[in-house]
Amino acid sequence: MVGLYFRDVNPMQSLRIIPCLDVKSGRVVKGTNFVNLRDAGDPVERARLYYEQGADELVFLDITASHERRDLMFEYASRVAEEVFIPFCVGGGIKTVEDFRKILKTGADKASINTAAVNTPELVRECSERFGAQCVVVAIDPKRTGNTPSGWEVHIHGGRTPTGLDALDWASRMEELGAGEIMLTSMDADGTMAGYDVALTHAVTSRVSIPVIASGGAGTMEHIAAAWRECGAQAALISSIVHYGHATVGQIKRQLREWGIPVRYIEDSMALA
Repeated sequence: MVGLYFRDVNPMQSLRIIPCLDVKSGRVVKGTNFVNLRDAGDPVERARLYYEQGADELVFLDITASHERRDLMFEYASRVAEEVFIPFCVGGGIKTVEDFRKILKTGADKASINTAAVNTPELVRECSERFGAQCVVVAIDPKRTGNTPSGWEVHIHGGRTPTGLDALDWASRMEELGAGEIMLTSMDADGTMAGYDVALTHAVTSRVSIPVIASGGAGTMEHIAAAWRECGAQAALISSIVHYGHATVGQIKRQLREWGIPVRYIEDSMALA
């Protein structure tokens, strides 16, 4: 197992780099604008690889659980949790406090809810009070539709169902109900590798005081730097850029550090590969 050693940077004041493993039928997949999914490997192997490369956290999402109205794949979540020793978030198909508890029992540090938060907003408060706000990540998937005051409309069921909810107002409400973090995925930018939706992400980070994870569209190291410099995000979710070999987590962190972006720097040479 590769040893990870962090130096110089307070993790609370640095940009966290978080690979995301979207899983369908037991395989990591990645699409564009939430459709046209491509295979990206085995979730357990990918989790181990990104941990060894120096990822700050991992996100593991069963992307069709809510749409297919089935339970989350607890077995896969448990297997991934056994392979990594960094904070680990699991989401997809969580509908109740008991589901939330089961996810944490797999070894995950956090759980992410989206569809259930829209259907039952009080679930956010209940989970926050029961397990602590630090465990509660609310995923928000907005798309530019022009149907809301801000122009960004929240979608659920893996982006299949519009809700009529304004993304900015919804982010504020989730903070009020006790969410500890928001994972904000632009449906318009997702999988394009053309960069995060800076306007959307900055609008949300300006609205709430809890950490926001920028998600959807990272294709270059410059895009990841923009998550910190232009979006005001505390974390950058990445997938295509590492899944398909454009860069490793270690390479990303080394470049960000050279640009003056505060990151938790990995001293181990193997992790910087």
